[in-house]
Amino acid sequence: MIHLTEIRKAFNQGQDNEFWALNGIDLSIAAQRVTALRGPSGSGKTTLLTVVGCLARPTSGRVRLHDEEISGLPERFLTEIRRRTFGFVFQQFNLIKGLSALENIMLPAYPLGRDWSGLKDEAERLLESLKLSHRRDARVEWLSGGEQQRVAICRALINDPQVVIADEPTANLDTALAKEFMGILAMLKEQGKTVLLTSHDPLVVESELVDTVVDLRDGHLVGVN
Repeated sequence: MIHLTEIRKAFNQGQDNEFWALNGIDLSIAAQRVTALRGPSGSGKTTLLTVVGCLARPTSGRVRLHDEEISGLPERFLTEIRRRTFGFVFQQFNLIKGLSALENIMLPAYPLGRDWSGLKDEAERLLESLKLSHRRDARVEWLSGGEQQRVAICRALINDPQVVIADEPTANLDTALAKEFMGILAMLKEQGKTVLLTSHDPLVVESELVDTVVDLRDGHLVGVN
């Protein structure tokens, strides 16, 4: 589904503090599978997520989605691909304070011009599926960490993306909430979603739900299992 060829990514290129976060990554990510990127801090996991999700362009190399090369597309096309193909669950959740759980979930769908009533119904259905209907009107800053993560997952799913991208989804959760996330991961897999996540949590990377573990170190791919 997603194919990366010789992906390299530099920051501050040409300056004294030039840093290469990715160094020649070749990787294929299968559809309807769960792929976990594993590695220590600074290994390039999150940078690779942003390249795959069209949040950042590679300095060199090619990204293909459904056999179409997308790494060189103009930004307006990449924006459309992001909205329709990917759903993002960020490590810090990136919810908008002052808005309710329901309002946060609906936000990514507004640029697509969907019917408001139908959109609201879909957001409420997602909340119900993650057992959070009772918090629909609560401001997100009033929610617990686990509740905030479930809102973030609902927001990622509101446009029915083919691919769900999650950066360290259990990093800020205790063991009970991390197990709760694994239950959500099982639901996403059952729905046929392609899931790409980063983690060094054994609960995640050693789970039978994860089909492929990709090991990274210093921007290099060092193993695929």
